[in-house]
Amino acid sequence: MSSGLPERIADLFNGDMPDDANWLSLLLSKRLDQLPLPGNGSTLERWRALAAVGQFDLSLTKLYEGHTDALAIIAEIDQSEFPVSSGAWCVWAAESPGARTVVHPDGDSNVRLSGAKNWCSGALTGDHALLTAWEGDSLVPQLIALELDQPGIVIDANKWKAVGMASSMSVNITFDGAKGRRVGKPGQYLSRPGFWHGGAGIAACWYGGAVGIATALRKSLLNSAYSDTSVYKMTSLGKIEVAIEEAAATLRQAAAWIDAQPLLDASRIALTSRLSAERCAKLVIEEVGKAMGATPFCLNEKFAKAAADLPVFIRQSHADRDFAALGERSLGREALAWSL
Repeated sequence: MSSGLPERIADLFNGDMPDDANWLSLLLSKRLDQLPLPGNGSTLERWRALAAVGQFDLSLTKLYEGHTDALAIIAEIDQSEFPVSSGAWCVWAAESPGARTVVHPDGDSNVRLSGAKNWCSGALTGDHALLTAWEGDSLVPQLIALELDQPGIVIDANKWKAVGMASSMSVNITFDGAKGRRVGKPGQYLSRPGFWHGGAGIAACWYGGAVGIATALRKSLLNSAYSDTSVYKMTSLGKIEVAIEEAAATLRQAAAWIDAQPLLDASRIALTSRLSAERCAKLVIEEVGKAMGATPFCLNEKFAKAAADLPVFIRQSHADRDFAALGERSLGREALAWSL
């Protein structure tokens, strides 16, 4: 049964709002961030909500997905001990060379942070963050929660030169004694079942972005008279139809699998979903471009932004490394593989 959240999100975006509206704040104020938790029977509804935001704006989706992922992480690993503060949350788990955040114990579960963290989406607009950090000689990261409005946090946005995903602003941060709090145990962020559930949810964001771009071609064909070039545009739309249906089927199957066995390793399911959605997004961008030419890229601001955003967003995939990882997992299920 539908929760109605995806439809309410779509209605919000179709309403009479200014172009410069603070959409993330609007989503939060209307409690449209209170998504079903993954693995609790309504994973597909969660992903439909992410896809609905993805159809509208992918930079917004990056922030919205991070916020809703943070709520899911806290609910999964520290729900009874950690009070969830209101406002926008971010999740920063990238581990870049030369940028490591270090934990210094400060009594009980409290810590101080030093070092650096790169790729911090939402740092300029968010209120709180969950980030991976390192303590002592530990070989696994510790998840830390911190308030962003405090001393000891220096944000450097000068290196962010993106055109695609420009307003997601994934900046670099330096910590100098900022206060934080441990969330869960060392290594739990990566070892929990929900890590791969969240990874699969990203595919729903990419899927939404692809649908948003593909919709421009559908509308163009619906609103135009038949011409000699229509057959070529229809050919592109047919290819898009197959790709979108395949990605949607993969996501539906993945959501059902996760709901049926929420505590099992979902890495194969997540990798399949992500790679399917990435392939779909690439095909949509190519076929819409072939069918419509340069016109929407140059004269339609919303389309041009989406077309610039989506190739950047799907680079959150690890491309051939993810295919290799999926291949390894395929070998481990030989008796069950590829049955219809």
